[in-house]
Amino acid sequence: MSAPGLEPAQTEPDPGHEALDAYSRVVSGVAERLAPSVASLRVTRRTRAGHVPAGAGSGVALTGDGFLLTSAHVVAGSGRGGRATFVDGREIAFRIVGSDPLSDLAILRADAADLTPAELGDAEGLRVGQLVVALGNPHGFAGSVTAGVVSALGRSLPARAGRAGRVIDNVIQTDAALNPGNSGGALADASGRVIGINTAVAGIGLGLAVPVDSVTRRVIAALMTEGRVRRAHLGIAGGPRPLPPGARQRFGREAGVEVVEVVPDSPAERAGLRPEDLIVELDGKPVTGVGDLQRLMVAELIGARVPACVLRGGQVTRLELVPAELTTKEG
Repeated sequence: MSAPGLEPAQTEPDPGHEALDAYSRVVSGVAERLAPSVASLRVTRRTRAGHVPAGAGSGVALTGDGFLLTSAHVVAGSGRGGRATFVDGREIAFRIVGSDPLSDLAILRADAADLTPAELGDAEGLRVGQLVVALGNPHGFAGSVTAGVVSALGRSLPARAGRAGRVIDNVIQTDAALNPGNSGGALADASGRVIGINTAVAGIGLGLAVPVDSVTRRVIAALMTEGRVRRAHLGIAGGPRPLPPGARQRFGREAGVEVVEVVPDSPAERAGLRPEDLIVELDGKPVTGVGDLQRLMVAELIGARVPACVLRGGQVTRLELVPAELTTKEG
């Protein structure tokens, strides 16, 4: 029996509170589902004085038998590997299987056979305003969870490896709070599927994640099986340029890629590409921006004869290129 005045108040349901409760349930559900799959990484390198710290970040378990996904820059200072700590307290040694700075992704292999793998989703279906949850280990605080929304899609992030450079396309921008140590951690949708790997903090309330899509799935598969990613290249520098009105009608698109520079003794030079040429098709596929060219430069095109359609002085010119393998050596 309750004392007078202490009975729970009988009030009408508050839609605001109900919405907040629903939001909280989604975030906590994602956290419970993914927390066992996200590890805190301590990266080391070997010196004459022994193994010394070389960095820290987060990683996501991909398979039960030890494969982890992280950001390439997290392990860039490591010669071989480090230690992964999971939410259950287990600390497991890992080695680097392969790293691809041009996509900022790396694959690790932990000495374990009973990891809890995360489910990969598909960032290609994301929408601006959609709820996302970030899990990682900022400043060494393991198992940290933040939530926010997709602030923007289609962002670009420059990446370099030695002399090679490219742009990481379709980067996800989120206002979920990210801090140093979040890199390599999971960005998940409301169902707990990993749709991005947190990679950078561009400012307060401005985090960036490499999307999990068809392109990054190929990168992940190549790193797991071969330890590296092979890419074709033409040997040009260029940028988007609007097509002349007549060409827009003919090709049914608004822009192509203008060749700004041709590297000497490159596939492009050998094929006869020139500065100011406007590439509109490659291998029978439309080219409207640099991202299109990058996506077409897959390993299967290395050494293959690839037709190209360019506008030169307003006239259509057809060439045949033989892409070479992109190297990332310094110098």
